[in-house]
Amino acid sequence: MSESARMWMEIVFNLTYLIAIWAIVIAMIVQRHRVPPQQWSLARLFILAFGLLALGDTGHVGFRVWAYAAGGLDAVFRIGATAIGLVGLGALATAFTVTLFYMLMVVIWHTRFQKPYGWFGYFLLALGVVRLILMLFPQNEWNSVVPPQPWSLIRNAPLLIMGLGVAYLILRDAYRAGDRPFVWIGWMIVLSYVFYLPVILFVQQVPMVGMLMIPKTLAYVAIAIIAYRTLYHAPDYHLQPGD
Repeated sequence: MSESARMWMEIVFNLTYLIAIWAIVIAMIVQRHRVPPQQWSLARLFILAFGLLALGDTGHVGFRVWAYAAGGLDAVFRIGATAIGLVGLGALATAFTVTLFYMLMVVIWHTRFQKPYGWFGYFLLALGVVRLILMLFPQNEWNSVVPPQPWSLIRNAPLLIMGLGVAYLILRDAYRAGDRPFVWIGWMIVLSYVFYLPVILFVQQVPMVGMLMIPKTLAYVAIAIIAYRTLYHAPDYHLQPGD
């Protein structure tokens, strides 16, 4: 695939994704009156989680499109004497919001299944704080188009553990309660990391591995659709787990 074809494929996919994810968030807000009172807290958490995800990804995609229009992914803009990489700034934005997204997924698990956080739940939330702190270190080289190793692995390790940890909690309790929508949500989280892990490990050596971000992103869209159908759309899903 030529560089030009890959660029246009990325732009078209990213813009389509943004339209889809924002449409789902807006639909959640518009249809929130259909949510039964006992599910309001859960519905608000999903709106917040996917609103943050969409906001961060809007910055991420927007800056990449801006960089392409400015001549390439290494394009920068200047604030005084400081040069800021457009791609790196977008990556920072989405890294921040996806961390909050997974912290909110822990809260969503807690709210859906009425389980105490326990040491493991608090550990997962603490990992989110650790990742936010790690993102402040200059070794992240946010101006870089390709994230540097080993720091990319260092800052993504807490996210990996947090995501798979909350997937485990959701799957454990969803299977016990016969909660089919959340079984699917749990497996979509796992699937997203199946595609994301090779990117973390190998994108520096094999840039085409970055294309795995497409199915990873589709897994998030699937989670959003499942959440929407579960809480805001289909009356037959307006049941507590196990009902």
